[in-house]
This record gives sequence, structure tokens and C-alpha cells, in this order.
Amino acid sequence: MSLPKHDAATLSARWREGVLLKRDVFSTVERGRFRIETGETDAVLRRLDLVPFWSFPLALHLFSRERRALALARDLDVGPKLLWAGQRALVRGFIDGVALHLAKPHGDVAYFRSAKDALRRLHRAGICHNDLAKEQNWLVGRNGRAYLTDFQLAACFKRRSRLFRIAAYEDLRHLLKHKRSYAPEALTPKERKILARKSVVASVWLKTGKKVYQAITRGLFNFTDREGGGRRLVNDAPVLIDLIRKNPEVRDTAIVAFADRRVGVGLYAFVEADEAALEKKLRNTLASAKGVKPPEHIQVVHALPRDAAGKPRTEILQLVAMNQIDLIEPMMQNETDRAFLKDILEQRKNLRDRFNFEVAEMDRLTR
Repeated sequence: MSLPKHDAATLSARWREGVLLKRDVFSTVERGRFRIETGETDAVLRRLDLVPFWSFPLALHLFSRERRALALARDLDVGPKLLWAGQRALVRGFIDGVALHLAKPHGDVAYFRSAKDALRRLHRAGICHNDLAKEQNWLVGRNGRAYLTDFQLAACFKRRSRLFRIAAYEDLRHLLKHKRSYAPEALTPKERKILARKSVVASVWLKTGKKVYQAITRGLFNFTDREGGGRRLVNDAPVLIDLIRKNPEVRDTAIVAFADRRVGVGLYAFVEADEAALEKKLRNTLASAKGVKPPEHIQVVHALPRDAAGKPRTEILQLVAMNQIDLIEPMMQNETDRAFLKDILEQRKNLRDRFNFEVAEMDRLTR
């Protein structure tokens, strides 16, 4: 399915392709640069031309909801600005930040204060997001502020009807669930009451509609995890990890998913070991395994980045795999972290889909 002529002409003249962020049956999302009156600006493109015919009606409906919500929220500074919208493609501004589940703002009370303020402004404009249970729809900006993204399920109201109040309440309740995960000591008594009390609509949804929704998304669309790795990350990665760890030269391994223009979703294995030549041995071993597809990339590293508890920092590894190099900098805590990451960045394997400002960012991170 091709884009309408006007959409295709605009993108040909004004869009510069960058990194593929996501591809599913509802849209293709990529990061690049878009030409506006003052020059080029970092932006994100959502397009429907690669959507299969059987999901197109629903994809177009979701696209229309996002286009309307972004237009209404354009000047609120709570999410991406709508830079341009066509019939089957739109371009929104790029927010310099990372998803909540990657940033992990433990104890960051100011962030959640900012998030509550952003939600308040959105609701005052008559917009309810309706998809804030997902941590990837909350961004932690480089400036420490909260931003919202992915408005495909958003609803716009002309008046504060009962349905609006219910949707707004659920938006707030989902925000407080994230606050409970990362800054539980900052919850007020009133916020705890909200967390303990679902709306009637939410209760009914959990008992009925959500089961149908999960059956469709997990069975038909293969949406099985928040990182977008689908069945490969959920089902294949654990098997691959076990196979890799059986090699006596391997100390540890971590596997993350990344969007890939050729296969849709790829797997990237980071293997902690001493010898780079181990990669070939592992690839031969995994290629001969039955019932599981080997990772698209295997990178041997001297050490995996780890958190205070000693667990691999997969949030950083995923950004490396996705070539989102500029988003790693705010997550570096000191110069030791930067030095530690230098070898991983310089030897990374996914070089097909690299963003066009990467060279300068690499210099800054690894110098």
C-alpha cells in the first residue's frame, strides 16, 4: 500500500531518513530530520504505507486519533509537537529523552511532580491519553521533565462529561502506579486512595474486555512485551541465553530487541567473555539449534554494564542495539561509566540503520 501522492511528495522533499524505531501491523515509526521554515529539526515519522490490508482500517482509525490529539495539544509542551500531518503519514517533533522503563527514575520526586502537571494540562485541554499504563508512553526528558508520547488511543472531549472524568481518572491512576514503582515514599494519602479504587469502567474492562484484547494482541498481532520484541524476545531469547551460557568461555550474556528494516524485529546478544573469536563459535552453535532463530547480532564484550545489584543494564544495551546513541549520555553517571561503554560502542554490530548525527555523538561519548 503506497502513500497518497501529496504525502509522498512532502516526505520526499522534507524528510531525511534516520533510525527505524518500530514496525508493527499498525504503522512504521522512524526517527530522522524534517525540514521546517527555520531549517531541519529532529523529528519522528509515523507512516501507514507498510501496514497490511487486513489491519489498515484499524490502523487508520488510530492514526486519525493521534493526529487530532497532537493538533489539539500542539502548544501544551507535554508531548511531541505536530509538525506536519497528511492522510496516511504524520511527523511529530522529537523529544530528547528516554522511556520510563529505560530511565528508571527511582526516588525522583520532581519527575513525578512534572508528570502530574503535564497530565493536568492535557486534561484541561480536553484530551485523555488512555494508554498511560505502558511505561514506554512516559518519557524522561534530558531536562528531567515528564513528557507523554504515542497518542493513538487518545480521546478528545468538547466538554467535561462523565466519560471524560472517568478517562481522566484512569490516566491519573496509571501515573500513580508508576510513581508507586519508582517513588513510593512520595505518594500522598489521597494518591494512595486513588490507587486503591479503580473506576467501574476499569474494573469491568479488566474482567471482560482486557482478556479479549490480550487474546487478539498476543495471539494475532504478536504483541507480548513492552520493549516491542514480540515473541522472539519473550520466547526465543531465554532459550538462546541458556545455549550461550553453556559455553565455558562465557561469563554472562544479555539479549535485547531492536527494530530492523529487513526482518521487522531483530535480537542482539551481548556476551561477556575475553576472546572476540568466540562470536564465530557461538554463531555456529546457535545456527545448529532446533526451534529457535539465532540473534541477528552477537557482540563479545569484556564486561556488561551493571546496576548496583549486579544485573546487566539492558536499558543501555537496548539503546546501543537501536543506534540511539545520543540518548545514552543522560544515563551515564560518571566518567568511569563513559570509559566502560567506549569499547561496546566502538565495536557494536548493528551498523545498517545508523542515524546521521552519530559521528559527533560518538566522539562526545567516547573521547
